[in-house]
Amino acid sequence: MKKIIYKITVFALVIGGFTSCDSELDQIPFDELATSQAYITVADFDNAARGIYSTLTAGSLYGGSDAGGMLDAPDILADNVTFAQKGRGTRRTLHNWQYSASSEPMSGLYQNAYTMIFRANTLLEQSANFEGDNKDQVVAEAKALRALGHMNVASFFAKIPTQSADANSSLGVAYVTTADFSIEPARVSVGETYNMIVQDLKDALEGIPDAADAGRLNKDGVNILLSRAYLYMGQWQNAIDAANDVTKPVAPLNKVVGVWEDVSKDGVVFWIDVDPPGLDITPGVTWSQFGVNTLVPEYVVSYPFYQLFADDDIRKDAYTFQGRNGAFKFNAIKKLFAREGGANPGRVDIKILRAAEAKLNIAEAEYNLGHEEAARIALDAVRSKRYVTPPSGETGVALRDAIRLERRLEFAFESQRFFDLKRWGLPVERGGFGDLQDGSGTPSDAQNLAADANQFQLPIAQTALDLNPNLAQNPGY
Repeated sequence: MKKIIYKITVFALVIGGFTSCDSELDQIPFDELATSQAYITVADFDNAARGIYSTLTAGSLYGGSDAGGMLDAPDILADNVTFAQKGRGTRRTLHNWQYSASSEPMSGLYQNAYTMIFRANTLLEQSANFEGDNKDQVVAEAKALRALGHMNVASFFAKIPTQSADANSSLGVAYVTTADFSIEPARVSVGETYNMIVQDLKDALEGIPDAADAGRLNKDGVNILLSRAYLYMGQWQNAIDAANDVTKPVAPLNKVVGVWEDVSKDGVVFWIDVDPPGLDITPGVTWSQFGVNTLVPEYVVSYPFYQLFADDDIRKDAYTFQGRNGAFKFNAIKKLFAREGGANPGRVDIKILRAAEAKLNIAEAEYNLGHEEAARIALDAVRSKRYVTPPSGETGVALRDAIRLERRLEFAFESQRFFDLKRWGLPVERGGFGDLQDGSGTPSDAQNLAADANQFQLPIAQTALDLNPNLAQNPGY
């Protein structure tokens, strides 16, 4: 843990001072005196909160990275995408589940999540003697982002509570609540990890505003995260209650394409604007580079998955497109590809939380409580805004499968799929098709991952284990 945080800067607090390069976060040594002098005025604390948010733009979190991050790894590890032979070969080891402690997969995410957590803890400790007008808000934001950081790490490196009978008692993560960079914390259990995530989010609700500027969390965002945590924990009614407190409506059918071209923010609850001066990131290069007819795709839409998009499903147009590179044609990923008109490919705002998640969380939780009518109502609240002629009327297992399908379609290429398979206790099954538009071409090297495979929990990096003797490695590594 010490390597993760001992070089963290607390001076570079504004979002414009960061880039997507992970190394940029490790340049200015931590200094205790400088910290105390940096937290004095209302503006200081507001800038400190922005500094916590700025960590989200790191490539290994939501900024887009060739090493894997929140924008891509949940799909690359799962079954929504196929490795593209025309790409640069990025994240192939991750996609093939060939990682080990020495290869340190997702170590950038691990490091930057704890960087964000450290910054949040620094603000929280400095706020003890501060009574400015913005205190409640920045304290709430710090707690919510601390919870988000721990949830991101736990989702990759630990089991999810509903994943298996022994999940709650298995290794969770080190839940850090102090800004002491010399600590060597042990991992607590999965059950304890999620209880602390929930407590931070509940505390955050007390001070978070109903509305917030772009790049800042509001009550809707915290309630979505809280609903997600409860869903992962199998606390169905709590998941429903938190999701019901989300007021942002689901984006209507005629706005869905525009959301992903940055002409609309309908249904988007929490996003990061990539336009501030100095924030030079292009998160869309995660999936492909260059233009529609000169495409160099890193990954393409899995052929079996592409067939699941109905012709009257607006997401087929919003999330995918037909790209080519010479004679090679692809079912390409449109999310994050470009703004309206195609200018500056890859430079689009980062959408982190959307209102549709609240409805789909309700649908799943209501179904698990045996409330099929309520589950259909919540499910149809999304489907009625995605299809010209939306399906409906399922019962029993067919309803459960419809909820799972809509979740897969809705959040394709958007930080969810691997975690959903984990928590449902399902395997990864890719279907064996190739990377070209008609399913021909070359398939991904690895095709299947059993539901009980240890690779569903990534290994803790050997560097972290060497620096913190209290960390325990995940089984199987």
